[in-house]
Amino acid sequence: MQGLKSENRLFERFSARFPVKFQHSRTDFGSDVFLRDASARGIKITSKEKMFLNDSVSLAVKLPDGSDPLILNGRVVWIRNKSPNLWEAGVEFHKINLMEIQRIFRFADF
Repeated sequence: MQGLKSENRLFERFSARFPVKFQHSRTDFGSDVFLRDASARGIKITSKEKMFLNDSVSLAVKLPDGSDPLILNGRVVWIRNKSPNLWEAGVEFHKINLMEIQRIFRFADF
């Protein structure tokens, strides 16, 4: 994800904004983490929680389809400090699952 220009991407990135939580967290969806955009290879999230490069993360994404949250697993490949208490991070999926990404894509912001 890092350093790839849009024209060099195998999978195009699309805007998608949904409340997220770390899978085993007791906090509510969207209280600390939000999904900002996605592609078949990964997602960008914002978080109040500081993350580190190569951290493995498991995220539960709450979609408006009323189904169970979508669980996404990956590793942090880049981090940006947006403000003292807000971080952006790129998460690359461990495995590409087009069916999972299609669930997000149906509700994407176009």
